[in-house]
Amino acid sequence: MNTARDYDLLIFDFDGTLADSAAWFRSILPDLARRFGFRCPDEEELEVLRHKPPREVMRILNIPGWKLVFIAVHVRKRAAKAAAFPLFDGISEMLELLAAKGVKIAVVSSNAEVNVRRALGPALSARVNAWSCGAGMFGKAKHFRDVLGELKVAPGRALTVGDEIRDIEAAREVGIRTGAVTWGFGMKPALEAERPDHMFASVDELKAFLAAR
Repeated sequence: MNTARDYDLLIFDFDGTLADSAAWFRSILPDLARRFGFRCPDEEELEVLRHKPPREVMRILNIPGWKLVFIAVHVRKRAAKAAAFPLFDGISEMLELLAAKGVKIAVVSSNAEVNVRRALGPALSARVNAWSCGAGMFGKAKHFRDVLGELKVAPGRALTVGDEIRDIEAAREVGIRTGAVTWGFGMKPALEAERPDHMFASVDELKAFLAAR
């Protein structure tokens, strides 16, 4: 099992990993469904979908792949007009801890960089060494490669931290170690089934792992 000492770079997802944006996404889902013509799940079905990989969710809700870019662009624009998403408790301290230990930090998110920076604030944004935002639903692998190239870090020396199955799949495509958090969108059993290199049940657990570096 790898330890924190094995990583020179941590690549974070934003929504559901650093920031709690779930309630906001739920609030705009009915409008998205009407606007883009897909079936809107109720709260009970949403919980079921948290166990599914992205392509299965798309099939169940009848969302064709070609609509993903348009949906993502619309969501980013809506997010820019919303209040800044709150960070999960302990995230600020965790990012400061990484910076103090000399670990490089990157953010790869389907959200817009301006929205991520607004949530982090100037001080925490300054701790981030690389940004690759606006990733599509299935496009994170390219963004991971871009970050590795920019920071000149070998894939085996990097760890991704995200809350969804697609984060794990994209990291493996690039050869990056995977860390899954259970406080976001993906349910713990679904994430465990993907066998990530590390599982974190709380921000405190992630902080303790990183403090051991």
